[in-house]
Amino acid sequence: MLGLDVCEFGGQVLELLWLTVCYRGLMADNNDFAIEEDEDEKKLNYIPPAQKSLMEIQEMDKEDESLVKYKKTLLGPVPVTADISVPNVQVTRMTLLCDEAPEPITVDLTGDLKAMKEQTLVLKEGAKYRIKIEFKVSREIVAGLRYNHVVRRKGINAVDRKSYMVGSYGPKAEAHTFLSPVNDAPKGMMARGRYEIHSRFIDDDKNVFLDWEWNLDVNKDWN
Repeated sequence: MLGLDVCEFGGQVLELLWLTVCYRGLMADNNDFAIEEDEDEKKLNYIPPAQKSLMEIQEMDKEDESLVKYKKTLLGPVPVTADISVPNVQVTRMTLLCDEAPEPITVDLTGDLKAMKEQTLVLKEGAKYRIKIEFKVSREIVAGLRYNHVVRRKGINAVDRKSYMVGSYGPKAEAHTFLSPVNDAPKGMMARGRYEIHSRFIDDDKNVFLDWEWNLDVNKDWN
């Protein structure tokens, strides 16, 4: 009985220590769960190049046969139809790829994003996983796509922040796929629990194509 009490007391001390270290985060506005501009981009003062439409690019240097062939190989054929009623970039699906998972961990991003906040994805502590995002480009080339996310836990903002360059893509009937580097789920008693994640798909011109929030539970096992 004494051993159990000591373990519980030790856990409480560690929890208190963790909250103390994160005190400054606790003092922030809990409702401010925003993704800010990447610090490296601020330092570089990066200015994206002027964007040209796909048709403009196709019409450029038409007399240069080798360049025309290169652009056709690089960009593919101009889409026969392009529905202007849909966004140029549509983010359709997010999957957590994990070989250890008993079943696929997939989220449909074309539905009600508010309802998605009520769902929770589960990872076993210490599991290795990658974030896979599928998206479509409908009409024009999109430059400098980037996937950003910020993680909040127990009301503390930015316990983790990621920014991945996805790249530039042209229109295509099939979905494009972004695959993140391998991530390790947090591990240990103090790391278990719920994490709130704010994700964003954005381009060089700061066009936000999708902004969504989701929950991740890190558990001792898969149940």
